[in-house]
Amino acid sequence: MSKFLPAGPGPAFALLTALLSCALSPALGQERQLLDRIVAIVDTGVVLQSEVDARLADIYANAVRNNQPQPDLEDIYGDVLEALVLENLQMQIAERVNIRFDDDTINRVLGSMAQNSDMTFDQYVTTLERAGVYLQTREQVRRQMTLQELQRGLVNQRIRITDQEIENFINSEMGQELMQPDYFLNHMVVPFSAEDSDDLRQRKMIYAGEILARLEAGEDFAALRAEAMQNSQFPVTATDFGWRRLDQIPALFADAVEDMDVGQLEGPFEAANGLHIIQLGDQRGGTSQFVQQTHLRHIMLSPNEIRDDQQSLAEIRRLRQRIVDGEDFAEIARQNSDDAASVVAGGDIDWINEGGMPLEWEIVVNEMEVGDLSEPVRTDTGWHIIELLGRQLSDLSQEFTRSEAENVLRNRKFDLELQNWLIEIREEAFVEYVD
Repeated sequence: MSKFLPAGPGPAFALLTALLSCALSPALGQERQLLDRIVAIVDTGVVLQSEVDARLADIYANAVRNNQPQPDLEDIYGDVLEALVLENLQMQIAERVNIRFDDDTINRVLGSMAQNSDMTFDQYVTTLERAGVYLQTREQVRRQMTLQELQRGLVNQRIRITDQEIENFINSEMGQELMQPDYFLNHMVVPFSAEDSDDLRQRKMIYAGEILARLEAGEDFAALRAEAMQNSQFPVTATDFGWRRLDQIPALFADAVEDMDVGQLEGPFEAANGLHIIQLGDQRGGTSQFVQQTHLRHIMLSPNEIRDDQQSLAEIRRLRQRIVDGEDFAEIARQNSDDAASVVAGGDIDWINEGGMPLEWEIVVNEMEVGDLSEPVRTDTGWHIIELLGRQLSDLSQEFTRSEAENVLRNRKFDLELQNWLIEIREEAFVEYVD
């Protein structure tokens, strides 16, 4: 439900007019009063004139800063007011679903902003305080993060990606292109020239072989290349390929690159212009995903009103000894473990991908052999004993490919679904514009 949206302020509207005025009263003397007014009622919230003024000021300042045409503020007044109405609605929803960000989180974001500005956190805060916009910036960051989290959560729930859509995308030309990996190559070349004699070419080939041998012995590629370019017996040059898809890599060594592991060396490749040596410096993307997995089971005892931390430790030590003495791990877990997620399975938590377990576990498990039972391990959830049941390297390429395809399709649909959702919440809201 809405009332008529005003076209905007009159010609005398001044964007940056002070909102303070002096009121004279014989009884009270001079008193400053903050003058602001409500310009829209939005369900249980309001939009203030000062919010509209601030947003218009931001738009104007951005246009000036980016050397863009200065907007007619009266023409865009209505659009800015409507945008603030939508934001107000979303912030009310975020409050109802308990989306909040604490000061530490805001500080981490400001820290990243400071880093991007080549400042320390304290320098960045000081700069904002001197400009008088520190508190305003914190609130803008908090508001933007809240809106993004709300939209991500609620809009993604509305998006449906079918298995057939995923298959069609994977098999499409665009899907095949997007799923290709990017390669970062380190490169150097010992050049040939048309005037080189057979003997000189032979000596250059020996020299290129010596360089390759030093690299294979562990010398750093970039450091050795820099040394060779400055002080070599033969000229050495290099090409900065950057990140490239396979079809963008020179045909001379493209076939080799496809099968190389990160850090692997190949060469020398002989071509008309010289002898090339390459190293696969890094690789990203693609669909080949081999993941180290670990199979574990555990028993957890958490301190509670009846059993404090030391008593929990003593009890889990007794349980461990019973297992060492021959009792069944799974049965003891079912009877004693406080981990509701694994208790029915006798403490079995199945295969865990690398990086998927708590750091405290990882430190201990990395030192264990299959079949070992750990000593008690403390985490923020309590005391654990862990049995290592197995390790394996799993090919998750198919799952990864489908996940990547689903993410691409979801991102494609997100903006349209976001607009649909915004239209729905706007139509369902009570909005009254105040003249």
